Amino acid sequence: MESLTLPAVRHAYGTVKLPGSKSISNRTLLLAALAQGDTEIHELLASDDTQRMLDALRILGVKLEQTGLHQWQVHGTCGEFPVKQAALFLGNAGTAFRPLTAALALSHGNYELSGIARMHERPIGDLVDTLNAAGAAIEYLQNPGFPPLHIRPATLNTSEALRVRGDVSSQFLTALLMALPLTGEEARIEVIGELISKPYIDITLNLMRQFGIEVLREHWRTFTIPAGSRYKSPGIVHVEGDASSASYFLAAGAIGQGPVTVEGVGRNSIQGDVRFVEALERMGADVNTGDHWIKVHSTPGKLKALDMDCNHIPDAAMTLAILALFADGTSTLRNIASWRVKETDRLAAMATELRKVGAVVEEGNDYLRITPPDALTPNACIDTYDDHRMAMCFSLVALGGVPIVINDPNCVAKTFPDYFERFSALVHA
Repeated sequence: MESLTLPAVRHAYGTVKLPGSKSISNRTLLLAALAQGDTEIHELLASDDTQRMLDALRILGVKLEQTGLHQWQVHGTCGEFPVKQAALFLGNAGTAFRPLTAALALSHGNYELSGIARMHERPIGDLVDTLNAAGAAIEYLQNPGFPPLHIRPATLNTSEALRVRGDVSSQFLTALLMALPLTGEEARIEVIGELISKPYIDITLNLMRQFGIEVLREHWRTFTIPAGSRYKSPGIVHVEGDASSASYFLAAGAIGQGPVTVEGVGRNSIQGDVRFVEALERMGADVNTGDHWIKVHSTPGKLKALDMDCNHIPDAAMTLAILALFADGTSTLRNIASWRVKETDRLAAMATELRKVGAVVEEGNDYLRITPPDALTPNACIDTYDDHRMAMCFSLVALGGVPIVINDPNCVAKTFPDYFERFSALVHA
C-alpha cells in the first residue's frame, strides 16, 4: 500500500484558494441537466465524485462541454433524459447515487446503478421504499436495502404525501426534493423522525430556487413542491469553495497559530459547514470573515476543550476530533451517528486512529469523547479506509511536532486531489 510521511511541523500560515464544494457541484450538475436551457457552471469541483456524476450524465444522453479549467456548459434536457436504458457505475459517490436513483425512478427507462463495495454497504432502503410506495419500480440486485439497484419504468402517484425517514441520511430527502418536480404535479414530503444535517437540505433548497423552483417548508417536517414546477436554467452558476475542505486549513491556523486565510467561502455561504468557525472560536481561536474569505489565527498554548452537538456540521466535525488532540482537556462530539453510514464507519475509524496517536477515546453510538495525550505518538501509521476525510484530518497531527504516516493518501482524489500539496505549502517547522 502506498503511504505518505508528513514531517513534523509547528506553524501554519498563508492563503489557500478552495476547490469547489462537492455538495454544490453534484447538485448543480444534476439540476442543470434536468433544466430547460443551457447552464454555464464556474468553479466546478474536479474530483472523483464529480467525475462519476459527469460520466453518468453523459451516458444518459446529456450534452456536456468543458469550456475552461473548472468551467462546464451543460445543455439541459427539459427533465427527460434521452437515453432510456443504461448501466451506471457511481463509485462511492453518495451525492451522485442517491439523487440519480430518485431522478431515474421518474425517467421511464431501465437503469442499473452500482458502485464500489463500500457503496453497496451504504443504506438506501429508506429512499427506495419511499419511492416504491408511491409507485416506482426499483429492485435490489443483491441485499435488500442496499445498492446495486435496477430501476424500471413507472409513474409516481403524488396525490398522497411521500414519507421518508430523516435520521439516517439527509441525502434521501435531497434526492426526493430534486426529483419530484419532474412529475409536474404537486408533491408533498413528510419527514419521519428528526431530520439530521439540516444545512445540507438548505443547500438543496437554495440551488432549486436558483433553478426556478420554490419549495414550501414547514418546520423541517413537511416540504411541498407546487404543481407545474419545472427547472429553468439561471444561465450562469458559480460554485462556492468547499466549506468542509476549508475546515482543515482553518484548523491548521488554530493549531499552528496562523494566520491562515481561505478564499472561496465566507459569511454569505449557503453551506452549513461554514459554522465550523463557531467551534474554533469556542476553542479560543481568533476568526475574521469576509463575504468570500475566512481568516484564523491563535495565540500560543493549548486550545480549549469542547463539548458540542455537531449535527449541523457532520463533515467538518471530523476535523474537531483532531483539534481535540490539542485541547486542554476532554472534548465530546455529540449527535454524529450519521458518521457510521458515510464513506466508512467514521465513528469507529476515527476512534481507532486517534488511539494510534496516543489519545484516550470513548466511542458511543452517536458520540466520541476524546482525551488528548501528554505527548503525541510520533510516526503513527494512519489507515484511511478509502475515506478522503480521514486522510485530510490526520494530516493535521503533524502540526503537533511529530511525523505522521498517511496510508493510501490518494484517497483524497474523491474531493481534493492536490490536498497534500496545498497543505505542505502552508505548514512550516
